[in-house]
Amino acid sequence: LNHSTSPRPPHNIHSFSCLEPPNNTPKNTSPLFKMTKSTILVTGGSGLVGQAIKSYTDEHKLPGETWVFLSSKDGDLRVRADTDKIFEKFQPTHVIHLAAKVGGLFANMSQKVEFYRENTLINDNIMENCRIHKVTKLVSMLSTCIFPDKTKYPIDETMLHDGPPHPSNEGYAYAKRLIDTMNRAYAEEYGCNFTSIIPTNIYGPHDNFSIQNGHVIPGLIHKCYIAKKEGTPFTIWG
Repeated sequence: LNHSTSPRPPHNIHSFSCLEPPNNTPKNTSPLFKMTKSTILVTGGSGLVGQAIKSYTDEHKLPGETWVFLSSKDGDLRVRADTDKIFEKFQPTHVIHLAAKVGGLFANMSQKVEFYRENTLINDNIMENCRIHKVTKLVSMLSTCIFPDKTKYPIDETMLHDGPPHPSNEGYAYAKRLIDTMNRAYAEEYGCNFTSIIPTNIYGPHDNFSIQNGHVIPGLIHKCYIAKKEGTPFTIWG
């Protein structure tokens, strides 16, 4: 996993964010004591990465940890009021932000406005609530498609803003790029400990295997399954 370009906060706010401990963190000067009680909120908890984290934490949960895996049933993260209620209910100390409007090539090409607007709304609601509730750390997930279309290889996180993304998914890509920008802005203005990671080519259980709307690898797996099951040709686009 590649870490984004967002800087780490100054040392004087390393153990907490937004200048003060979270509301539900015991006020004790011992860092070890602070870590004994934590509530980790995972947005997009029913998806590919969320379920992978859940399967791991179910077997390796540490004392004092409470994990909350959100799904769309818990509220609409595009709506500020819904997001506010979620944070008020669970009072997270840490947030792993995976929720997003996602789709394959054709979905991105035909819904650029929706991919930009909905993801921007989700990200803004999550980040602002993390600031308000003094979340210790927010880790958001980006995507390799946000890198410049015209670039040199190998690529790394320092090249993220060196040029425009591929026009086929620019709505989604720019919404995701703004997370990196706002990570730095929140750190500079409010001292928040926000960062992000850029996963590459992830796939597995709980992925979207739709041939029309899924990503390349799960789409190919589905097409191969159908071809083998029905004895038809295995056709690869492009």
